[in-house]
Amino acid sequence: MDEFDGSTPSETVKRVSDSLGCSPTSAEVAAYFDKHDKLRHFREEFLVPKITELPPSDLSLVNGAKDCIYFSGNSLGLQPKNVKKYLEEELDTWAKIAIHGHTMGARPWAWAENNIEELMAKVVGAKTEEVALMNGLTVNLHLLLLSFYKPTKTRHKILLEDKAFPSDHYAVESQIRLRGLDPKDSMLLLSPKPGEETLKTEDILEVIEKQGDSIAVVMFSGVQYYTGQLFDMACITEAGQRKGCYVGFDCAHAAGNVELELHDWGVDFACWCSYKYINSGAGGLAGAFIHEKHKHTIKPTLMGWWGHDLKSRFQMTNVMELQPGVSGFRLSNQPILLVCPLQASLEVFNMTTMQALRKKSLLLTGYLEYLIKHYYTKDPAQPHKPHVHIITPSDPQQRGCQLSLSFSVPIKRVFEELEKRGVACDMREPTVLRVAPVPMYNSFSDVHRFIRALGEALAK
Repeated sequence: MDEFDGSTPSETVKRVSDSLGCSPTSAEVAAYFDKHDKLRHFREEFLVPKITELPPSDLSLVNGAKDCIYFSGNSLGLQPKNVKKYLEEELDTWAKIAIHGHTMGARPWAWAENNIEELMAKVVGAKTEEVALMNGLTVNLHLLLLSFYKPTKTRHKILLEDKAFPSDHYAVESQIRLRGLDPKDSMLLLSPKPGEETLKTEDILEVIEKQGDSIAVVMFSGVQYYTGQLFDMACITEAGQRKGCYVGFDCAHAAGNVELELHDWGVDFACWCSYKYINSGAGGLAGAFIHEKHKHTIKPTLMGWWGHDLKSRFQMTNVMELQPGVSGFRLSNQPILLVCPLQASLEVFNMTTMQALRKKSLLLTGYLEYLIKHYYTKDPAQPHKPHVHIITPSDPQQRGCQLSLSFSVPIKRVFEELEKRGVACDMREPTVLRVAPVPMYNSFSDVHRFIRALGEALAK
């Protein structure tokens, strides 16, 4: 979308509507954006459920033959079309050659994950040898913290955002307890200032500067799961390391959503799941990153045979020949049935770039924001009219594709009415809906249809 460079999303919407001679809220604007979307063909790589296939849909209100409005890619990405084919290939391999599938076939099981790590590395801005595909996110976070969190009497704190994703919170809490420390003393939770809904970068940096000498690890989200805020990972990394802290990120809501440069930013470690924006299916194979600068100094605390050098792994010497870097953190062989969906998705990512996806995302989410503000900003002249407040930062550079919407009316009723109209999004009671137009497969027409469905839901 080169023609949209240099403008804010709202400026682009207005300019296009002026050129078309229509209202900025017209469906013509969405159609224009879709027509000029250079990534629109990627939608054909995914299976988009029809409205009639979604259980909550009310076919008296909508045309069941249409694609649903799928804005839940921040919770579970859509299925790539090649997933079924790849799974069937491996089931056939198992059926026909059994144990020989470890070293033969389309993707030999003994090193299948290694063959797609290069594709994953491109998504997160890393070198291939800095990435391992293994386990689930929380398992990987524990493995990383076991090696990076080495508290001392004076440097024992872990800094993370308050209201982090629960699993991160629990993992950090338990890691602190494992060292015989009290989370009340060693868990430093950073909250927005009173009256604010998101953290400011300067506030994060101020805490690091003032308390950094007592912080062992800075552990933040890349994108905050609830608010959708994109943190300045490069800036946080530099500030933390300047004070002698290790800096790591949970990139669950960032990987496949925003541009990451984990290597160039010098991030010490990171982990992420792959079932959200990377579309590998529920419970899909997760990723871990350790910067190459640590490959000979940071060792795994817990070891398994998959961390042994592949060249001699199957000689069964019981003498560990540890792979350097993150590869040495592997414990067991990865399930081939989890590798297949991840491969199918990463191959689609490899057909484009994160830069191109991010470029579309800025406009796609900006278009959604424009329409929400146009129709649902609080109007003092109409105090009883339902209104929507966007929690997510208004600066496009401080968010991914997700907008978190806070409603002035009971959210459960709005959510149910949206579901009846073929909308898949995410409810966080008491007042928030999370909606995520994903640039890989969502269209501008999806956004326009969502706004229309939202209007009908609020009118109920």
